[in-house]
Amino acid sequence: MTKKTDAVDTADRSATVTVGGTDYELLLTTRATKDIAKRYGGLETLGDKLMKAENFELALDEICWLIALLANQTIMIHNLRNKDKPKPLLTQEELELLTTPFELADCKAAITEAMFRGAQRHIESEEEPKNAAAAG
Repeated sequence: MTKKTDAVDTADRSATVTVGGTDYELLLTTRATKDIAKRYGGLETLGDKLMKAENFELALDEICWLIALLANQTIMIHNLRNKDKPKPLLTQEELELLTTPFELADCKAAITEAMFRGAQRHIESEEEPKNAAAAG
């Protein structure tokens, strides 16, 4: 059985952005992946869709949507585990008011990093396989 803890260790699979003086962890979860798939058709087409945004306003909207989605994953995990101390979700409107377009451009690197880390597989090999036949 897995031990449940209040803290969620996401450091190795997230990236951090600062919005209005507050740090937010961007985290790719299964839920976020499903939302991205609904909006873009999948993670593999996300980059193409962002690069081919018809206009600057649309591109900014998409970046704000992604930052809010990924930042809210850790907040929702916190709220799930700390029902008595919920934190408010970050909204696109807050992002638009608390950032400049230049800062959003910097956030694109954090989005990419969070997506890469979240999609990464961690494979560990064993020194001696458990099912290996005895040498004879």
